[in-house]
Amino acid sequence: MARPSQIILLVEDSHHRQFIFGYLRRLGFGTHAIRIVESPSGTGSAEQWVREQYAIEVEARRSRQATTKLIVVIDADTRTVQQRISQFDRALLEAGVPVVVNDSEEVARLVPKRNIETWILCLNDIHVNEQWDYKRTRDNWTEMIRASVRTLYLWSRLNAAVPPSCVESLRIGVRELQRLGL
Repeated sequence: MARPSQIILLVEDSHHRQFIFGYLRRLGFGTHAIRIVESPSGTGSAEQWVREQYAIEVEARRSRQATTKLIVVIDADTRTVQQRISQFDRALLEAGVPVVVNDSEEVARLVPKRNIETWILCLNDIHVNEQWDYKRTRDNWTEMIRASVRTLYLWSRLNAAVPPSCVESLRIGVRELQRLGL
């Protein structure tokens, strides 16, 4: 797989941005290769904004001549990972855009259940479940995100062993990142 000239990140908030941006930097991508599209704070539902922006960014990726990948991060909240993926598919259909075919398209949809903080804690070897909301349980998230990025890097390498303590939505996310071949 060719190294992309651009990676578009579509994210809900600063924790999503720090997490996936840090991961891409760890992979050796420069800031010039990463375009961040983040929900504006204070303008309503961030997850709804990401879903509405999704069709625009899929079209932007498809229209570029240069190799471009899209990584979308949206919290599952109280939904399932599959329900969020279905919402993305519906958003594309409503916009008149063909749905993403996972096997052939360079789009990764990362859906942390319940939220990104669950993944951050799991990657820091803290036992979590996907029903609890951990968002307000810590105030050192930036520090924890840095450590979680290192673990994500290790777990997402080809043929890496993901430990049994890993939550299911993160396992799916790791497979999505591996499929992108970054």
